[in-house]
Amino acid sequence: MIKPVSVAALPVAENFIIQKNRIENNAAAGSKRVCIVTGTHGDELEGQYVCAQLAKILNDSKQKLSGIVDIYPALNPLGIDTVTRGFPMFDLDMNRIFPGSSSGSLAEVAAHDIIRDIEGADMCIDIHSSNIFLREIPQVRVSEQNEAALLPWAVMLNVDLVWIHASATVLESTLAHTLNMRGVKTLVVEMGVGMRITESFCAQLVDGILNLLRGFGMWSGEPGRTREPLVSKDHGVGFLNSDAGGIFIPRAAHGSHVSSGDRIGSVIDPLTGTVVEETLAPCDGLLFTLREYPVVFGGSLLARIMEDSKNG
Repeated sequence: MIKPVSVAALPVAENFIIQKNRIENNAAAGSKRVCIVTGTHGDELEGQYVCAQLAKILNDSKQKLSGIVDIYPALNPLGIDTVTRGFPMFDLDMNRIFPGSSSGSLAEVAAHDIIRDIEGADMCIDIHSSNIFLREIPQVRVSEQNEAALLPWAVMLNVDLVWIHASATVLESTLAHTLNMRGVKTLVVEMGVGMRITESFCAQLVDGILNLLRGFGMWSGEPGRTREPLVSKDHGVGFLNSDAGGIFIPRAAHGSHVSSGDRIGSVIDPLTGTVVEETLAPCDGLLFTLREYPVVFGGSLLARIMEDSKNG
């Protein structure tokens, strides 16, 4: 069932509409409810395909569902329509204005309506892509303050990595932080690259979401083959930044395990054809971020490596 979440008038007889698709079966008072949200940034499209595939599976096999799944494929529909990362007309990042306001600007009212609609759910999965510059393996990002509550669920999502990061890096104005503070367990998924759809990553996450629904007792279908993610409890992160400008050509496979000293990529001067920098792995570990957009300048992020466990 398609339901409006936030509606407002726009110029030229148009309307701003955020919608959700509610799929439910055997739902009664006290039934579990899981929300799948994406499209907060208009250039993040991986989640669009996840929502489409998940809606098809749940509708085709609704008899296997027990409870409510709310799918929100486009929290920032204007951004998606205009291929803009932020919220058009207001020049802002929508994921920096939650919980919003019932009497603020269009973006603030939309954020307020989204929070009001999701509140009370048992779980929310907030799906993001990377930007156009970097490609990420499927991962869940969890702050240290929420580790105990979220880690048991994060490992069910069939991702390659669960990155537990310092609480100091959490922005209080994000959707995930706002929902977690209001009692809705919220997992942030990041994968792929901006303005693209990586079908294999999307299929992997769909299997993970179904696996999580099984964990809630909401899905009786056979689980897909799910993997055990690397959990970054005692791992450092190696950052590789360019020292020179040019074009970056990857030499290592994204998502592979690399050893210290392995060549990750080359920076080439297109004017002279010379290699101006060889980027080498500073440690052993998982190459979970790799530069996608080839043009780089001094200081550009080229890769991130999740170091092997210090405990072996």
